[in-house]
Amino acid sequence: MSATAQSPRVRYAIGLAACLASLAALDAGGRDQDITSEARQLLRGAIDIHVHSDPDNVPRSMDGLEVARLALARGMRGIVLKNHYDPTAGLAYLARKAAPGLEVFGGVDLNLTVGGMNPAAVEHLAQVAGGWGRIVWMSTFDAENQVRYSKENRPFVSVARNGALLAETRAVISVIAKHGLVLATGHVSAAEVLLLISEGRRQGVQHMVVTHALNPPIVMEITQMQEAARLGAFIEFVGGSLRTADASARMDRFADAIRKVGPQHCILSSDLGQKENALPPDGFAEFLVAMRARGFTVGEIEQMAKQNPARLLGLR
Repeated sequence: MSATAQSPRVRYAIGLAACLASLAALDAGGRDQDITSEARQLLRGAIDIHVHSDPDNVPRSMDGLEVARLALARGMRGIVLKNHYDPTAGLAYLARKAAPGLEVFGGVDLNLTVGGMNPAAVEHLAQVAGGWGRIVWMSTFDAENQVRYSKENRPFVSVARNGALLAETRAVISVIAKHGLVLATGHVSAAEVLLLISEGRRQGVQHMVVTHALNPPIVMEITQMQEAARLGAFIEFVGGSLRTADASARMDRFADAIRKVGPQHCILSSDLGQKENALPPDGFAEFLVAMRARGFTVGEIEQMAKQNPARLLGLR
């Protein structure tokens, strides 16, 4: 039977066997970590929309194929591979071959390396083999808001001027709408987030997410997050490292904001892949456990880590 003729269940079983072998290799190399039974249960079927991996220009803990194999071995449903400077639709295509049965998506981050607010870059994303390019992040490290927040003196990418979106930004949103892609807000300012979401709604974009809304340099107010949700966007909360001194207080702030916005409007993801941090699936599991410990029900965790990401990505 050919690979294309195999059922999804057969492809999943084949991929899982390969991934378990890969996981054993990780164990032998000392790179894997054990996770609790609670973490495994919460992670099963989850989708992480914010995973960094090699190849990249900074050290990463795993490459895109390795993280896909580990995610499948951990029982996850899917991941989105993100890179600040290189499109990842092609990497997602290869990762799906490495971990059959796992839903792997990529995207493009509209930083200077792809021409900033460049509709052609978004058109190309939609044309890459497989059709797994799904998320368009507005600029992140090269965003005007990020550069000014970091007090850097270098070129940046603008999305708006004098309180109005630029023509090229509206053109990018038009391509997102045309191809049914996801509009993710990147590192723009809180005020610019609302401009983008409002324009996305006006142009008929069906899938929108506010990128780590509480993290610098965005730092949205609760009322702004509630407005973005009212306009049809999910609000993303990223766990990052839970080994930092501020981790417990950060989790408390996230929990408070999620309750005020409503779990039905929120997505949990990891934003992991940094060399010194937990491997993305395992760190993501820790984040889910931390939110569970703050009083969210299993059903609410599943809504934010499984159902809402699936809706964002257009999965059933």
